[in-house]
Amino acid sequence: MKEIVFVKRNSEKWEQIEKLLHENHPIKPDDLYNMYIGLNDDLSYAATFFSQSETHVYLNNLTVQLHQKIYLNRKIKRNRFVEFWKTEYPLLFWQNRRYFWYASAIFIISIIIGAFSTSVDNNFPRIILGDHYVNMTLQNISHGDPMAVYKKANEMDMFLGITINNIRVAFLAFVAGVFFSVGTGFILLKNGIMLGCFQYFFYQYGLMRESVLTIYIHGTLELFSIVVAGAAGMVIGNSILFPDTLPRVLSFRKGAVTGLKIVSGVVPVFMVAGFLEGYVTRHTELPDMLRGGIILLSLVFIVWYFFLYPGYLLQKSTN
Repeated sequence: MKEIVFVKRNSEKWEQIEKLLHENHPIKPDDLYNMYIGLNDDLSYAATFFSQSETHVYLNNLTVQLHQKIYLNRKIKRNRFVEFWKTEYPLLFWQNRRYFWYASAIFIISIIIGAFSTSVDNNFPRIILGDHYVNMTLQNISHGDPMAVYKKANEMDMFLGITINNIRVAFLAFVAGVFFSVGTGFILLKNGIMLGCFQYFFYQYGLMRESVLTIYIHGTLELFSIVVAGAAGMVIGNSILFPDTLPRVLSFRKGAVTGLKIVSGVVPVFMVAGFLEGYVTRHTELPDMLRGGIILLSLVFIVWYFFLYPGYLLQKSTN
C-alpha cells in the first residue's frame, strides 16, 4: 500500500483520536483500549513501510499521547499476578474458545483412530508405544500390578521430570502453530493416537476401570492442558492464514502474543498434574471412591474456571 493511500484510509480515525485527546471527554475503557490497539497497528505498519516519513513521526507522537492518557493516572496494581488469573486469563480463553473446540475435535478423532487401530491389529501398540513399554506392561499385568510403571521412580524425580516434559510438549504444540496450524494438528494427532492405543490396550486385558481410576488422577488436567496448548498453536496458525484487515506480519505478532498467554496459563495446571502423577497416582491401593473423587474435582475445576467463570465475569461486566 502506498503511503498516500494509507493516510487517506486512516486519517479520519486519527483525527477523531486527536479530537478526543484534546477535548478531554470521558471515554469508555473498551473504546479507549480499541483505539490504542488500532493506533499501535497503524504505527507498526508505518514503521515497517514508511519509517523515514512524517506519517511515522505523527503516529508515534499520537500513540504516546494516547498511551499517557490511558496509563498516566492509572494506579499500578500490586496484585497484577492475581488479576491475570482472576480476570484476564479466563476471559482470554473464552474469547478464543473456538480454537479449543477445533483442537478437541482433532484430539478426540485421533483417540478413536488409536483405539480402532489397536482393536484390528494386536501389533499396533508395539508400533506406537514401543516393544519395551508393551513388554514391561504385560509383565506388570502378569504380576498383578498393571500400574506399576507409576511406582518405579522417586516421587520428586517423577514430579519434576513429568512436569518439565509436559510443559515442553505444550510449548512445542504452541510453536508448531507457525506451520499454518498443521504442526500443532500433527502433535495433537500423535498424542491422541497414543492415548487411544494405550487405553484400548488395557481394555483388551479387562483393565479399563483400573486404568481410568489410575491414569486420570493426573491425566484429566494433563490432557486438557495439552489440548489448550494445541488451541494456542492454532491461534498463531489462524493469525497467519487469516490476517483479516491487518498486514500479515502484524496479525502474526498479535496471534503470537495471544497464543503465548494462553499456553503460559496452563503451566500451573501442568504442575498440579505433575504433582498428582508423582505423589498420588502411584498409590493404586487408595479407595476407588477417593481416586474417582480426585478425577471429579479436576473435571469440576476445568468446567468452572474455563467455561462457567468467564460467563460470570462477562455478566458482571455487562451489569
